[in-house]
Amino acid sequence: MRRPSRSGDFEDEDRSDYTSALDEVINGPEIQQLLERSGVPVGRLRTLALEAAPRTAAAADTEYRRYAVLRQETLGARHGVRAAPLSGPGDQERPGAGVLAVLGVLTPVLAAVAAATFLLLGYALRFAESLPALSGTLVGVGWISLSVAAAASLISIVALYRTAARQSADGPSAAPLRADTLDRAREAWLDALRDKGIRPFLVGELTEAAPSPYLPDTRR
Repeated sequence: MRRPSRSGDFEDEDRSDYTSALDEVINGPEIQQLLERSGVPVGRLRTLALEAAPRTAAAADTEYRRYAVLRQETLGARHGVRAAPLSGPGDQERPGAGVLAVLGVLTPVLAAVAAATFLLLGYALRFAESLPALSGTLVGVGWISLSVAAAASLISIVALYRTAARQSADGPSAAPLRADTLDRAREAWLDALRDKGIRPFLVGELTEAAPSPYLPDTRR
């Protein structure tokens, strides 16, 4: 979406808002009274106001530019924020992120497999009463591997929980705040457009078109 380049310019998508604001002002009691007094057709007045849109919109240019910037930032936040991938281009921004993620998943699995293997071999040798020194070593290594697996699993769970909590805080909760700010900026622009742009223009046009309350003096 391009930004307005000149005072009074606005995006095509905002023309419907301008038209709605224009119709709202025309249907107001002040303009209706002036229409009756001047005899100007409503369609003619509406056409004049649409043709003068750049001039009337310029009166609310400050409010519109703020609204346009906020809208562009909000759209960029909706389409630009995404989760960083575990591998691929995302690793260029976060070096080693993919490796750490893979290790975080594989470490508990490998440690658990090693623990089961060492414990089975160690207890098998102990029950067979063969190689008692080796069986004791295997059992000890098996329990150590099991402890490593448990610790790695706990760390992975905590890391996943923190990541989910951070994404929840940065995503859904921030979106309503941006939407509320954008809605307030839009209403501020429409209020300024009606009060500082459209209404003064309509009043000026109808005042000029209204018949003078005084008869012209024809005496010399």
